[in-house]
Amino acid sequence: MDRTVRTVEDVLQLLDGLFAPQADRWSADAGAWWDGFYADRSKPVPFFVPKPDENLVSYLDRGLVTPGRALDLGCGPGRNALHLASLGFEVDAVDLSPAAIAWARERAHETAVEVRFVCGDAFSLSGTGLSGPYDLIYDSGCFHHLPPHRRVSYLALLERHLAPGGRFGIACFADGAMGSELPDAELYRQGRLDGGLAYSARSLRRIFRDLTEIELRRMRDEPPDSSCFGEPFLWAGLFGRGN
Repeated sequence: MDRTVRTVEDVLQLLDGLFAPQADRWSADAGAWWDGFYADRSKPVPFFVPKPDENLVSYLDRGLVTPGRALDLGCGPGRNALHLASLGFEVDAVDLSPAAIAWARERAHETAVEVRFVCGDAFSLSGTGLSGPYDLIYDSGCFHHLPPHRRVSYLALLERHLAPGGRFGIACFADGAMGSELPDAELYRQGRLDGGLAYSARSLRRIFRDLTEIELRRMRDEPPDSSCFGEPFLWAGLFGRGN
């Protein structure tokens, strides 16, 4: 007999184990999966392009986000982190994949932009050497890979590390466009996430209701010759934390 559950984190780890190993793209053990994903840089993956998200550019152009300390969650090859740094932000960026971090550092070297790229688990920032408060926390494509129970960890991260008056930006799979639309409970019955979860505007507003909605819309489609990345299968949201 094994009775090990005592804390909230014990419960979260127990629920992690209800998913098949190949579904795991969120824990520290998922780095190898993502390394395989990033191994072929020539793949026609939309977000491999060295362009920032169009919504992030829009927030900056309109003064909705202003330079300060920024954290890029699940930064991948670093396209958004590098853009922020080029505009005067002090940027920390974290990703589970050593391959992604290596690629991001190469891009930083090529563009002579300084970003602190760290390979590690965003839910355990204390183990990465990174710490808040951050004036901006930005996530393009990380949130929709989390199982339902890890939203608890995600919200706790925002609570700990987003500065009063700070901004939280997110781009994630949109309902009716991409990602699984199964109810949360059914995901545990099947033991997989089908590549990522779709969200409705209503569900995003409910999940992030402790923050103030500034803007929530579908990301605009961007042509190949655009200086920005944009795909209409994503929600683009910006929320603020009160002072």
